[in-house]
Amino acid sequence: MLRIEKTKEDNKDILRLIGEVDASNSVLLDQSIQEVVHQGTSFLLIDGQELGYISSAGLGVFMSYLDDFSERGIRFAIFGLNDQVGEVFKILGLDRLIAIVPDKSTAIASQHES
Repeated sequence: MLRIEKTKEDNKDILRLIGEVDASNSVLLDQSIQEVVHQGTSFLLIDGQELGYISSAGLGVFMSYLDDFSERGIRFAIFGLNDQVGEVFKILGLDRLIAIVPDKSTAIASQHES
């Protein structure tokens, strides 16, 4: 089961993922990202502190937006992943394409550098 909480801090949109992202609910993640992109976000953070699992379908959602984020100038980072979920991103090399950092303050700081 997946629950997504959307919040906004300053000019940053934050999607907090609670539970698991799998093939059956990855469309919810996709819809949530689409909404913030269409609302004109320039800074998207994914809070993964309560994300227990992500399938290849969930990873694919993030991958499908990388070019779009780049073209629109959207800064993007994922923070707070547990070791198991973080390892999935690393095994697939996604940690080289997506800023994956330990916490929110690091995510915000890392995005000011780019």
